[in-house]
Amino acid sequence: MSEAISSEQLSKFHQLIEDDPKSRVLERAVSKNGILTTSADFHSEVNMDPVFSIDLDTGDVANQKQSGRCWMFAALNTMRHDLKNRFGVAKDFELSQSYTFFWDKLEKSNYFYENVIKTASLPTSDRKVSWLMTTPQQDGGQWDMITAIIRKYGVVPKSVMPESYNSSKSNELNSTLNLKLRKDAVDLRELVNSNASSEEVASFKEKKLAEIYRILVYTLGEPPVKFDFEYRDSDNNYHIDQDLTPQTFFEKYVNWNLDDYVSIINAPTDDKPYNHMYTIEMLGNVLGEREVRHLNVDMNTFRQVAIKQLESGESVWFGCDVGQESDRKKGIMDTELYHKDELFDVDFSMSKAERLDYSESLMTHAMVLTGVDLVNGTPTKWKVENSWGDKVGTKGFFVMSNNWMEEYCYQVVVNKKFLPEELQKVLTEEPKVLAPWDPMGSLA
Repeated sequence: MSEAISSEQLSKFHQLIEDDPKSRVLERAVSKNGILTTSADFHSEVNMDPVFSIDLDTGDVANQKQSGRCWMFAALNTMRHDLKNRFGVAKDFELSQSYTFFWDKLEKSNYFYENVIKTASLPTSDRKVSWLMTTPQQDGGQWDMITAIIRKYGVVPKSVMPESYNSSKSNELNSTLNLKLRKDAVDLRELVNSNASSEEVASFKEKKLAEIYRILVYTLGEPPVKFDFEYRDSDNNYHIDQDLTPQTFFEKYVNWNLDDYVSIINAPTDDKPYNHMYTIEMLGNVLGEREVRHLNVDMNTFRQVAIKQLESGESVWFGCDVGQESDRKKGIMDTELYHKDELFDVDFSMSKAERLDYSESLMTHAMVLTGVDLVNGTPTKWKVENSWGDKVGTKGFFVMSNNWMEEYCYQVVVNKKFLPEELQKVLTEEPKVLAPWDPMGSLA
């Protein structure tokens, strides 16, 4: 039987406050300064000193500005780190995030249209249809999605396709695209349900994709087909490479076998046993490319494969819930940063699995691990390259405690050679398909 809050209960709650001699002091402090400032622990800042036993020189940090392209920035940053080491390009050299952004938007639109066609017979109240229409496309993505773009379209230097107003501040573009995609979904569902031929449906979709392409050209600029690459190396020697395509640039200057890099997750929920592969229904961008795939492992394995890649001199793409227990300005992510439980005398504790199951946490942001502090072989803190510019943290770099990684990190991408042999074999198994709204399908 449900009960409303009674006046007797309110009197009891009031008396509990009156009986606590600290309550009025805390009321004044928290109402004046806020929860985080009042519960902050300065010891965390001392412990998160940005000194690391393994510390890669990766150049200057990038800035995604007012866009949700962190996954794209993080992936391209790992590649430019390697490019910088091999070719000696400037510390501020970047691969064009606007170029991959353009193709991702176009491919996500096509992916959306195909899912609309597949679900056209379902009512709009169906959960899958509702999920599709909630956000037809967005800036976020996954590692396998950026590699799909690169395999199909290659990459270019930022100098060839620089940032635009709409790549750096993507809200207007996103709202315009989502308006169009929802409008097209209305017409596409009606067309499919009127028993139109597959040719008629394909013709309609092609027309709508041409309109999407036009919107993207007007807002981001048209991607280059051929270009020249000019740069000076660290010894100030001049180089020029002419008549490159985005694909030949990738082959010559990045030259990664993208199939070697795999997504490792730590999701300790009952529905995802460790040491198995998972994928997510209706999650992707480029049709015909590799689906998003995750290998779920325990936290010790998760950490160790990341350390092995750092020890080899290569940075690590990772995904986390950046808003939890973090200070953006100081660049600290630490479970001891705030003590809200002590401030309010309330138990806020949840396990990592409980936070995932009860929607308290999921992956929201991707960054790059560029260092780790090992004490007697055990990691204590990690160096993180963010993509929020150099005005936050230590010139844009953050410090993450090992405990924070355990609680709020969900994904790392590593070369499969760093996995134990038995886990390398698991990579070939057929993945279990998770629901579209599963937390492991969240986009960074």
